[in-house]
Amino acid sequence: MTPIRLLVLGTGGMANTHAMNFATIADVQLVAAVDVDLAKVRAFAARHDIAHTFTSVDEAIGWGEFDAVTNVTPDRIHHPTTLALLAAGKHVMCEKPLAETYAKADEMATAAEASGLVNMVNLTYRNVAQVQKARQMVIDGEIGRVRHIEASYLQSWLVSKAWGDWASESQWLWRLSTKHGSNGVLGDVGIHILDFAGFGAATEIDHVFARLKTFDKAPGNRIGEYDLDANDSFTMTAEFTNAAMGVIHASRWATGHLNELHLRVHGDKGALEVIHRIDGSRLRACLKEDVETAVWKEIEVDPVETNYQKFIAAIRGGYMQEPSFRHAANLQKILDLALVTERERRELAV
Repeated sequence: MTPIRLLVLGTGGMANTHAMNFATIADVQLVAAVDVDLAKVRAFAARHDIAHTFTSVDEAIGWGEFDAVTNVTPDRIHHPTTLALLAAGKHVMCEKPLAETYAKADEMATAAEASGLVNMVNLTYRNVAQVQKARQMVIDGEIGRVRHIEASYLQSWLVSKAWGDWASESQWLWRLSTKHGSNGVLGDVGIHILDFAGFGAATEIDHVFARLKTFDKAPGNRIGEYDLDANDSFTMTAEFTNAAMGVIHASRWATGHLNELHLRVHGDKGALEVIHRIDGSRLRACLKEDVETAVWKEIEVDPVETNYQKFIAAIRGGYMQEPSFRHAANLQKILDLALVTERERRELAV
């Protein structure tokens, strides 16, 4: 079987995760890496046994000896680089969020659809087997009609140095600065928890109202070239297309929670709870006769394919796969509207 030749675009922290995951897939060959920092891209290539390095997308496209790309650049770089890669006929997996705005994300989704190329967004928590099982249980009617949804994404890297010193490392500081392309916690992990909630509960958001907060983190809320003005926490109320009501929130100030997602789906016949943490995931259910006594039981779940495996399988099989650019663009529309609701203090329909 001819290997699929993969280029890694961007060589920051998350790029290592992409490279390691793709390297475990038998019919994938990591052939090139791109980063504007020559020393950085060469070190990355040496670490992952990648033969070719480039300092621009244009250089890489000019070379052209690759079939697909995993785009792990900062958020604001996704749009121009992905459009260029699609125009060059390359399949693209892009890190989330797809773009900083719905307009750009929509343009990317439209271009991908017109190209017929495989396009996916790496919403990594689709890899959690427990949320996939929860979704299927909802679809199968095991909890009846969904009435209430609760979802949260809790991180503590503004409190703890467990992931590194955010105040001195650019990989964290850019996430706190709007001029560096960040939409704060709403754009960074908000897209994850919106997807986690909607996917797990087998529904979509219909109406939204959000509040956002940026806390002082340094004198003048500035460190070097970084204005620390992006939001640190958000709370959101939502109505879903299945008529359920819900609450969604996220924060980087969640002391005691390194990286933790919660989803609770309450139906008129039962309820489900998914908890995903760095040290593992759980799915619990309250069903049938246990509803009367509020007894929750653990549900064992088999492993599932990862986004990385699905991307390669879709290229190999010549079919489209979720989560697609269009899905991520629709999530970006909700995030954009959330910012508007904060400014205007009113609920908006999606």
